[in-house]
This record gives sequence, structure tokens and C-alpha cells, in this order.
Amino acid sequence: MIRAIYSLLMVLVAPVAFAVVLLRGFRDRAYWVHPGERFGWGARVAAPALWLHAVSLGEVAAATELIRALRARHPGSPFVLTTATPTGRARALALFGNDVDIRFLPYDTPGSVRRFLDRVRPRVAVILETELWPNLVSSCRRRDIPVVFASARLTARSASQYRRLGSLFRDTVAASALIAAQSPDDAERFIAVGADPERTCVVGNAKFDIRPGDSVLEKGRELRRSYLGSRPVWIAGSTHAGEEEKVLAAHSQLRLTNQDLLLILVPRHPQRFESVAALLRRLGISFDRRSGATAVRPDAQVLLVDTVGELAALYAAADAAFVGGSLVPVGGHNLLEPAVLGVPVITGPHTANSKDIARLLIEQGGAVEVADPQALADAVRRLLHDPAARERAVRSAREFVDAHRGTVERLADLIDPLIRAP
Repeated sequence: MIRAIYSLLMVLVAPVAFAVVLLRGFRDRAYWVHPGERFGWGARVAAPALWLHAVSLGEVAAATELIRALRARHPGSPFVLTTATPTGRARALALFGNDVDIRFLPYDTPGSVRRFLDRVRPRVAVILETELWPNLVSSCRRRDIPVVFASARLTARSASQYRRLGSLFRDTVAASALIAAQSPDDAERFIAVGADPERTCVVGNAKFDIRPGDSVLEKGRELRRSYLGSRPVWIAGSTHAGEEEKVLAAHSQLRLTNQDLLLILVPRHPQRFESVAALLRRLGISFDRRSGATAVRPDAQVLLVDTVGELAALYAAADAAFVGGSLVPVGGHNLLEPAVLGVPVITGPHTANSKDIARLLIEQGGAVEVADPQALADAVRRLLHDPAARERAVRSAREFVDAHRGTVERLADLIDPLIRAP
């Protein structure tokens, strides 16, 4: 009964969700790309595929490494990568081009899921981190498609909510072929929700295995050389509403003693580019836009990044990096991305999305936690003016990342025996 009620709700909610997508398209046309995929439409894959799902930017980067590992073991198999956001799709296209079939994940209605599975015919379904969609998992089970929750995480709050919903999500996790959790705490929470202990294990976080590649580092060097100039530069990446004001307050403090300092400001969501530009104008801050400037003007205080897919290279071009979503209660974003690029990392206190990584990285000296604009300004100033402190932070971060690599190969070893014959 509860599954039927859930399915009915999804059928009723899907048109509303699609209407929101269409409205967002007036600000960002990427929302209007392949709209039928959200209802399971799309081209049929020529042969049964290996399917991975990565909800957004951070998960797409981790999925990239796992696809590479599985492709080495299954060179003749087509791969399908689904995502839920235009930014995730754009990043996947930039990484793979036409080598991987990239689509939006369908809404979790029975019809949408059926159409999607008919067209992709997965040999295995690998879901990065945690996306518990009851109809999708149930449909895979009926078709004998193994479902793997890879590098899976589950917060205490989410686990409590899933338990309150009873059999709906209990059956969803119980139907999985494997839950490969990030940490022992995550594994315990999945088991508490209903996962089979014998099919639940701990593998670590696949984001540790993300490697930027020489092309990202070279692009960062080129941006610094020909686009940003010789000025000192710090970056605030993946910022959210209410956070830009705090970052800009810190930047104003820093410029009292360093008029040459440039801030690269990268809002998390493209639909907010215009509102952040309006904020800069309202504050009387001189800024250039990444989409319109051939080089940053010497008198520009801020570079507003209103493009997507360049964050890694921009991190590589900076002297210090603040990772957003952490000075406001969003939960924080990927601290490892600047860390692996050799850029000192600063974060706010709101890091629930990667609490263990943030705690350990801070404890080992690879990141600095700040609580307000003044503390942010102090941290940036120290990293810019103390080369020894900056080098210690960079070295500590790299050592931390290197010590935790290997998750992707462990995942590939676990997934391999589950892949059905084509």
C-alpha cells in the first residue's frame, strides 16, 4: 500500500517538478536540454550498458574515476552516466564528450523508470553516494539488475527520516545487491534502516581518488599567466545565498592593506549569477565577468565566474581557496578538490556533507576552519603572507588525500562479480 501511495505522489509531483525545470530555463537554458529524459525518453543504447548515477558536480568527478576503472575491465561495454543537474551534465560532457552516454535521471514514477530501463538495459546500476529512489530500485530488482550504492553515505538525520517512513525505504535498501559505505558510521546507519549486514561493507570515499590531471594544472597556470595577471588571488568556490556578503566583507577587510588583491567569486548555481552581479553593483564593487572579459582589468576587485565547468582550473590558479556552502547552513562542498591541486583550503563551520573529511583535514593541518568574515580575512591574509604556513597546509592536505586513496579500485573489485553477462 505504501508503495502505491508513494507512486501516486510521484506521478502528481513530477509535473510540478518539470514546471520548475521549465521556469528555471528562462534564466539558464541548460534546463531545457533534453527535457524528455526526465520522463525516461531517449535513444536506445546499442548494447546493454554499465550504468552509473551521479547526482551533481562532486559525484560526477568521482564517477569519472570509477568509469575509468570499470572501462579498463570492460573495454567493449557502453557506459551510461546519469545526473540530476545541468551543471553535473555539463561537467560530464566536458570530461567524456561522446565516449559516454550522458542523460538526466528520470523522475521516480513507474512509467518514467520503465522507459529509462527499456532504453538503457543496464547490466548493473551503480549509484554514487546516496540517492534512494524506491521505484527505480524496485524496478531494477524485478529485472534482475544488481543495484550498488557506491561510496554511500547516510547522515543520522536522513536515517531517522527513512526509518519513520517504514517499509518504503527499508525495502529499497534491502533490495540492493551491495552497499559500499564511506565509513563504519554510514554502514551502521544503512543497516539500521534495513540493509542486509552481509551485503554492507566499508570502502571509503571515492572523492579521494579524483585526480586533477596535468591539463587542469596547466589550464590553471595559463589562467594565472594570461588572464589573472601577477596579482595575489584568492577564490571563493561554490558559494550560496547569504554567503557572498560574508566573503565580500572579508575581501574588503583584506583590501585595506592589499589594494592589489583579486577575489574570484564562483556562485554554486548558474541561476544565481545575475543576483550576485546585482549584489556587487549594489555594494559598489568593481568586477569583471568571466563570460565577458578577455583578461581581468587591473582595477577590478572581483572576478565573477558566470560560467560552468571551470572551478578546478580556477582553484589551481589561486593562492588560497575558500570552499562555500560552509559559512551558511548548507553543509559544505568538496574540500578535496582544491586540496589535491596544492591550494591551501579554508572552510566555514557548516560541513555536514563531509563532516569526517573536514574534521580530519582540519586536525591534520590541511585546512583552516573560520566562523565569520573577520576570521576568513585573517586566514586568507596569513596564507598569502606566510609562505611557510601555506606550504605546510598544502603538504598536510596532500598527505591526507594520498593516505585515503584506493576506494575506486576497491569498488571496482566489488562491482565486477555483480555485472550481468550482456
